[in-house]
Amino acid sequence: MSGPSSKSLGSQTAAVTDFGTTAEADLVSLITIAHPSGIQARVTNLGATLVSLQVPDRNGDMGEVVLGLPRAEDYLRHAGSYFGATAGRFANRIAGGRFSLDERDYQLNKNNAPGGIPCHLHGGQNGFHRQLWTVEDARANAVRFRYRSADGEEGYPGNLTVDVTYEVGPGRGLTWTAEATTDAPTIVNLVHHPYWNLSGSSTATVDQHNLQLFADAYLPVTEGLIPTGEICTVAGTSMDFRQPRAVGGEGSCDYDHCWVLNRQPGEDDLTLAARLSDPVSGRVLEISTNQPGIQFYDGKYLDGSAIGRTGTPHGPRAGLCLEPQNFPDAPNHSNFPTSSLQSCEVYTNRVVYKFASR
Repeated sequence: MSGPSSKSLGSQTAAVTDFGTTAEADLVSLITIAHPSGIQARVTNLGATLVSLQVPDRNGDMGEVVLGLPRAEDYLRHAGSYFGATAGRFANRIAGGRFSLDERDYQLNKNNAPGGIPCHLHGGQNGFHRQLWTVEDARANAVRFRYRSADGEEGYPGNLTVDVTYEVGPGRGLTWTAEATTDAPTIVNLVHHPYWNLSGSSTATVDQHNLQLFADAYLPVTEGLIPTGEICTVAGTSMDFRQPRAVGGEGSCDYDHCWVLNRQPGEDDLTLAARLSDPVSGRVLEISTNQPGIQFYDGKYLDGSAIGRTGTPHGPRAGLCLEPQNFPDAPNHSNFPTSSLQSCEVYTNRVVYKFASR
């Protein structure tokens, strides 16, 4: 592509522009989708990534609510921060990169070592966030990407086909849906990884954002940030967000944990998982999901090396992540929801982000 264009499907079109190149010099597309309700998103086929999301504040002024980078090359350079990306094949951590499936042991790439303890994180060194997805469908308010992960990629078994759809709609909503099928037993835990900052300011942190998590329990972790296997109550701990409170307020700590959502086992319908609000802009974000858990990461490891769209460094707590998902290290804990996917099954992870102002 040499400039702005559009991809037509029926009577609707999506604006498509160049976004740079990958390390292999493949062209990357930046696609804009919007809805008259007052929400506009920009996504790229590099990592099926959300690059930008504009929503109004209490005065009706549009503002940016996710951290993003100027060019595709920047996303590759700072791939370890997973800005807005689709992470997989198994997102979050797997202890030692090892798991067993159908009485066979597998060793995955160990690409992370919190506390000096190696583990597998977000699909490995060359996970889905670094891949160039194909654009299967692009309309004025939605786009669908596809990636085929080969058997053995990063150590995973089975050929996996993944579709990720972004759709903006009425009620100022953005829906991210991931679906996957396999030709052999494998494990899957796909995650959407945007960093939220509802202030609309490139210099404000999220310390004063108020967070509410609809979860009575969480998963304690080891020094290597791997779940111990326990499921503990949040009552009386710094993990208690059952009532809204400031992310960086009194009683807070460093957060990179998974909360167990208040939903019935086997329930498929969407459950309200989190509510995030910014008292200055008045923006409110509600997140609903069909997943059993949600990872809250406060952005503490952002070190300022990634420079945002406006030239401002993304430093600690410039944004926070709220990632609906299965439990981390699930393949190694029989009391956690299964992460296995059989050839006769379809994996679905649906997340709805709904915005309001007050």
